[in-house]
Amino acid sequence: MSISVDIPVPLRVHPNGDLTGNTRRYEKFLGDMAGVYRDDAAYRAAVEKHGADTLVYSVEEHRYSDAEGALVIGTSTLLPGTYGTEFAVTRGHIHAVENRAELYYCLAGHGVMLLETIDGQSAAVELTPGEAVNVPGHWIHRSINVGTEPFVTLFTYAADAGQDYAIIGDAAGMKELVVTDGRGGWASVPNPEHTGYRVGVNA
Repeated sequence: MSISVDIPVPLRVHPNGDLTGNTRRYEKFLGDMAGVYRDDAAYRAAVEKHGADTLVYSVEEHRYSDAEGALVIGTSTLLPGTYGTEFAVTRGHIHAVENRAELYYCLAGHGVMLLETIDGQSAAVELTPGEAVNVPGHWIHRSINVGTEPFVTLFTYAADAGQDYAIIGDAAGMKELVVTDGRGGWASVPNPEHTGYRVGVNA
């Protein structure tokens, strides 16, 4: 009895985030980031100055199947910037299938992966080229560019994982903020407006 199998696909991963062989590319612009930054006045000033159609980050991915056991591989390119004291971020998410893990490997730039659990655990993992973070299931995660060049990561996760992006917005932001430390570096500080995460993704 024969079974149908997927066909291997060669990909070329470029340090600038280009993925030759991708099946999808999507982009997020300043106008898409409303409500993401705690300093809303600084965010609105950036939109006024640079325009709502200014690119913030892009993602390229290759997905050959949505079935259990398949992998998605892709790149994320987050451009530098600050909004008040906050560094540029991606929207962030937890996986809809909560036990699904994700690996991020830094190709270029200087960034932080901010990680939190629904029950209050937090971690901030600094990444430079050649460094990676293996994000277990049940962790909310967000990429943050703390450098002056694009922060580029290679990622892979289970194709059936899904994403819940709303969980962060529903809690008025993540529990921690990554901000400038006044000395050219970064620091993780509490977000006073964080209300706590709801239990259960997509609730």
